Amino acid sequence: TNVHDILSYPPALQDFLQIMSCRSPPLLINQPDKCATGEGEADNQTVLVFGIKSVPGHFEQRQAVRKTWGREGLFRSGLRVRTVLLLGSSSQDGRDLDPLLSFESRYFGDLLQWDIRESLLNLTHKVNAFFEWTLKHCTRVSFVFSGDDDVFVNSPALFTYLESLEPSKASQLYVGQVLSASVPFRDPKSKYYIPPSFYDGSYPPYVGGGGLVLSGALLRPLSSVSRLIPVFPVDDVYTGMCLQAVGVSPEENPGFKTFDVKEEDRENLCVHKNLILIHQRSPQQIKKLWNGIHNPLLTC
Repeated sequence: TNVHDILSYPPALQDFLQIMSCRSPPLLINQPDKCATGEGEADNQTVLVFGIKSVPGHFEQRQAVRKTWGREGLFRSGLRVRTVLLLGSSSQDGRDLDPLLSFESRYFGDLLQWDIRESLLNLTHKVNAFFEWTLKHCTRVSFVFSGDDDVFVNSPALFTYLESLEPSKASQLYVGQVLSASVPFRDPKSKYYIPPSFYDGSYPPYVGGGGLVLSGALLRPLSSVSRLIPVFPVDDVYTGMCLQAVGVSPEENPGFKTFDVKEEDRENLCVHKNLILIHQRSPQQIKKLWNGIHNPLLTC
């Protein structure tokens, strides 16, 4: 209500402002039993939920994740992994993908779709909706991963890291690649453009949204404070704002490379074998990397 030059904002930012107060977007596709305890599952198992930001047309990317690092199952030390892929509404570019998404959801049982217009600036609504969904449907969750469908995650390395954490640290975890001195983009040509009249000052330290891990114990305080802090159109910045408000600082982990590795290392399997996350990779590259680092003949 205090923004007087809203008509000078880019259309995407105007669109974001129109739904800025929508805290509970309608859920079009749900998986309410995704985290239900099944036969042979112990109540005290460590549960990791992968929440992967996708868009309706990215079926190939979702398949690459399903066949590689996003596989569900019970892994060593009793770590139970659940995977959901996060979508907005499908009416993009004149294509109606709803019938295909309905079939995909029935077949794989891992799609979550909200009635949110797909746009870069609306990712905050999608991520917030995912956190709220997890809080409601995955009450035993120990860790939550939020990331893009074009990242490569070395999930065994991630599992090893999570299993190594002391209980006190595991309950207050906000980890990834930290951006500690960021300021808003003021170039109107940038897709991340933020007008000075919308936000003044620098950003708090935050973890890059290509891939981050949160403690499940932080979801409830995160949910509470997000109702007090106005939604911001950059999802990873907004998560950082909310966690700063509850007294949790981001932790840098050198294994998270949300801005990729050096160009000369991008074909080096041994470099990738020792990392946790790399952004960004095509579906073909994700499958090639996954098969490569799990090749028993690989020597580093």
